Amino acid sequence: MRLGEFLLVAVLAIPALGALAVAATPVDRVARLVGTVAAALTLLATVPLASGEHAWSGGLPRPAVQPWHQLDLPWVPGLDLRFHLGVDGISWPLVVLTALLTLLCCGYTLWRVPEGGGSGRALVALLLVVEVGILGTFLALDLVLFFLFFEVVLLPMYAIIAGWGGEDRRRAARKFVLYTLFGSVLLLVGVYVVVAAAGTADIVTLTGGGGLSRSTQLAAFTLLALAFAVKSPLWPLHSWLPDAHTQAPTVGSVILAGVLLKMGTYGLIRVAVGVAPEGARWAAPVLGMLAVAAILVGSLVCLAQDELKRLIAYSSVSHMGFVLLGVATLTTTGLQAALIGNIAHGVITGLLFFLAGAVKDRTHTGALADLSGLRETAPRLAGLLGFAAVASLGLPGLAGFWGEAFAVIAAVRRGGPLWTTLAVMAALGGALTAAYFLRLLRRVTHGRPSPVVGRLAPSLAGAELTAWAPLVLLALAVGLAPALVLGYASAPVDALVGVLK
Repeated sequence: MRLGEFLLVAVLAIPALGALAVAATPVDRVARLVGTVAAALTLLATVPLASGEHAWSGGLPRPAVQPWHQLDLPWVPGLDLRFHLGVDGISWPLVVLTALLTLLCCGYTLWRVPEGGGSGRALVALLLVVEVGILGTFLALDLVLFFLFFEVVLLPMYAIIAGWGGEDRRRAARKFVLYTLFGSVLLLVGVYVVVAAAGTADIVTLTGGGGLSRSTQLAAFTLLALAFAVKSPLWPLHSWLPDAHTQAPTVGSVILAGVLLKMGTYGLIRVAVGVAPEGARWAAPVLGMLAVAAILVGSLVCLAQDELKRLIAYSSVSHMGFVLLGVATLTTTGLQAALIGNIAHGVITGLLFFLAGAVKDRTHTGALADLSGLRETAPRLAGLLGFAAVASLGLPGLAGFWGEAFAVIAAVRRGGPLWTTLAVMAALGGALTAAYFLRLLRRVTHGRPSPVVGRLAPSLAGAELTAWAPLVLLALAVGLAPALVLGYASAPVDALVGVLK
């Protein structure tokens, strides 16, 4: 077995075995430590996946998907299904982000376990199972395998929300499951339509259309895009997200915002657009209009929102609208905007939910009216919240700027009255983003300290700073050097755009 093949297996096997080891360890704190070690080893295994020769060895024609490393083994020979894994510049940054956020969340549990659900080891084990599902989704190059990994995430995330969430956690968890199951049914039907028509489930072979007729591609794209729109989430299929984010424990919110939403946008790029390019071209205007609607609706709701985690949740709807606008343009600039927007949102919103969790754990409230004066009693916490807010509103030099700016530029370059109008409206949404985050900072960090804030201790735990520091550094690094993401994605995006023309 080559090193790349070994690493692909290890990236999935380590968290899976880690979850089993955590469940089998009787001492709760030791089990959480075991889970954190497993998450750290997983992160270490993802880093060298970026090196090495492309797995494609030549031949005719050169495929649009050209993985750096791949593992392709028979799985169900009678149905021509294969255990096909691979990684390229589109998937690798998301793989590393998933491993990093899971490590930070597992490490965070060493300091604090949310009340309610039970032992910390059960929470860590569930986090590792979720990691397996998300990583498998980003690595799968077989449609059926992709679907199975996509579904692995559902039940453990339900258990995290329902077990360790807030007072209304069970209703939020049920809503999450119902919406996600609806998307799963559409995804399953879409996969069946493609596989039945093409006679193969191999994503490498199918990218570019795989010989599918126009009518099949239109039907497949409609089904697949709706399925991924639920997970992204795209307005108006977004209403599960604010409840899930508000009620989930801190680590659950970080994973939800940081990488689980990216399963939808990644699937839209890799599967829906790649497999059904004619359907993508046909539906692009509608997708663009829905994306801009998400930007504006999310921003306007945030302007009226008075609960901290709920405001950040609705901001995710708006930010993911920029990602989907970039995808809708079907251009190199737009797809690059979507990919860097994915990473920036995962880093910044993950940090925001860590900080919101720290505020809520200390004050036992998320109401903005009760959180004024934070900089007077906890200046370092207020400073980090201010940094995360300005990064999220798209300040140049920080990670949030590139995806949103490139998405607007891509829409302008697409040309025509529709796309120009969408670009202008998206830019207006960016201005509203600045408005609601500045409103958040004015309400929370400024003014006289409220009674609950006045009782806060100014110190921050070392575990908290350890969990937050990598995200702060990444927000700066990606903002100052966007080539950290765009450099890896350039070749696969060019190849994908080539089959869209």
